[in-house]
Amino acid sequence: MISTETDILRAAEEWAAAGRGVAIATVVETWGSAPRPVGSHLVIDGEGNFLGSVSGGCVEGAVVAEAADVIAEGKPRVLEFGVADETAWKVGLSCGGRIKVYVEPVRSKDKH
Repeated sequence: MISTETDILRAAEEWAAAGRGVAIATVVETWGSAPRPVGSHLVIDGEGNFLGSVSGGCVEGAVVAEAADVIAEGKPRVLEFGVADETAWKVGLSCGGRIKVYVEPVRSKDKH
């Protein structure tokens, strides 16, 4: 079953409310042949569990690893992956496109 954007955002809220460290990754820009559209989400917890997709699978591992740092530091970051980038080939983004992903920590409504 494919998760909807609503499922992904609901999971982020529920995981944070349960006290889990959580980050959400959002595709904010694409160029060329990109696997997922702008606005696509991936929610990640501090243990590496995730739901959703920002790349159809080709860069999720790298985004999950970066999300662990975002959760630990509490500071957002922007990630870029593209065919011209050596990192893109390592993580499998060989579709010829480029994506920019914003990763930010999610805080529980109870914790301001």
